[in-house]
Amino acid sequence: MKISVYNLGCKVNQYESDSLIRELSLRGFEVTDELEYADYYVLNTCAVTNEAERKSRQAVGRCLNFNPNARIIVCGCASENDKNQFLSKNNVTYVSGVAGKYLIPDILDVDGESEVRELPKEYEDMYSPLSMRTRSYVKVQDGCNNFCSYCLIPYLRGRSRSRSIESVVAECKRVASSGEIVLTGINLSAYGLDVASSLTELIRSLGNIDARIRLGSLEVNVVDEEFLSALKGLKHFCPQFHLSLQSGSDSVLKKMNRHYTTDEFYEKVRLIRETFEDAAITTDVICGFPTESEEEFRESLAFAEKVGFADMHVFAYSSRKGTKASRLEQLTNEEKHLRVERMERVKKKNKGKYLVSKIGSFVSVLVEESDGDFSEGYSEEYARVRIQGNIKQGEIVKVYVTGALDNEKLIGEIRA
Repeated sequence: MKISVYNLGCKVNQYESDSLIRELSLRGFEVTDELEYADYYVLNTCAVTNEAERKSRQAVGRCLNFNPNARIIVCGCASENDKNQFLSKNNVTYVSGVAGKYLIPDILDVDGESEVRELPKEYEDMYSPLSMRTRSYVKVQDGCNNFCSYCLIPYLRGRSRSRSIESVVAECKRVASSGEIVLTGINLSAYGLDVASSLTELIRSLGNIDARIRLGSLEVNVVDEEFLSALKGLKHFCPQFHLSLQSGSDSVLKKMNRHYTTDEFYEKVRLIRETFEDAAITTDVICGFPTESEEEFRESLAFAEKVGFADMHVFAYSSRKGTKASRLEQLTNEEKHLRVERMERVKKKNKGKYLVSKIGSFVSVLVEESDGDFSEGYSEEYARVRIQGNIKQGEIVKVYVTGALDNEKLIGEIRA
């Protein structure tokens, strides 16, 4: 029997999917993470935006295109938000939510049931994952207490809860031979707050791990001298800091219920760059938040340019029913997408400057793919690098940067 465990959404979802893949493989199933012919499909869904939820629904039909007789199990945030949107679909035999994903291997042959369990109050361990990629994601935290005015995730994932340091360290030791470890969580910065610990304490406990360690998305308030000092103590820290900005306007940040100002954000960026000279600062920006004026958006554009982000994830605001922002005056879709285009131009300009700044330097690259003539992978700063030659996937090589290609990636060569 073949099972496809198909992930939609964030790196936390990816970790949970990888955990299911390992357990199902140990039980003797042929398992893939691709959407292809299979006897069973497990869809781990996303609901961070309307578009993500739509793609989650569409995935059911895509499964049936491969196998009209397949059994389909749905779990994750989209089914937590609304289980009925999946129960009515053909061949969907079981629907659950966010909690209890580890039980899925035991209910493959259950018919026509729905069990969206109460969200846990303590961290819910999964099976040890089987990564299908060159980097290993290690989930250390779940849930969120922030309640940003545009976001459904605290309602779908529950309150913040942390995995034990001992459990995290044990898994990091187990996967240390992989190319890279990425610590991830729904709100990684909140790690430890529910168990009288902190992300800084967790990082200190990983000082003996002999592997590249990268952090997932951070809230800017976690950054201080003690935190950065702990990162300095890691053997191989990847100096990329993904700091969620969302807006460069203080008045919009307040309406978003974000707990910092642009001045505070910029001070943390300065502190990072003072500690890690080659750090790449990346971010997320929402364009067209409800009531956002032209002046406020211009403030956001100017701030993004001032920081000089190495890369940006730029999104149009997506209204989510049940959030405070959904009750505010909405901008038109046309205006939102025009603002995305304007922010994308700033993103391209900033990214181009950052890439050019790396020319003439050496970077350490984790190779992820090769076509025989060229290989590509990511530097410690998470810049995409194209290298001449056929290099084995998973190998880490030192590369001299000779140029930048289309404001998208670096070009380099291996020098003795």
